[in-house]
Amino acid sequence: MEASSSSPCSSSSSSRKGITTFRDDKDLERGEAISQKLINAIQDSMFAITILSSDYASSTWCLDELQMIMECNSNNNLQVLPVFYGVDPSDVRHQRGCFEDSFIKHQEKFGEQSDKVERWRDALTQVASYSGWDSKDQ
Repeated sequence: MEASSSSPCSSSSSSRKGITTFRDDKDLERGEAISQKLINAIQDSMFAITILSSDYASSTWCLDELQMIMECNSNNNLQVLPVFYGVDPSDVRHQRGCFEDSFIKHQEKFGEQSDKVERWRDALTQVASYSGWDSKDQ
């Protein structure tokens, strides 16, 4: 069993238990495409734990990854488990607050009618409609 995660940390103990984690690499070039290794890992996974934070939507890399996760959810029955870390699931679903700010910048960069931006919006709307963990409830 593997899990794909956008978590800023990973645990070596979880790797010993058959869980592989992925995190955003600080050295990843902006605009760089998702690596084939990560695409394969997402496609081969049973679960994807996606940690949505206030900076999540500012990263095109995270949004591309989420789009791939949601496509695999639809096509391959990948189970998606969202974690809402310091953000309101409703703000994620409706792209309000920090999510709205990020999408304004994406629309300026990619254009108002960008299919890419719309796919990202759809992926966020979809993932936020799932029951997940809300850190504010802890």
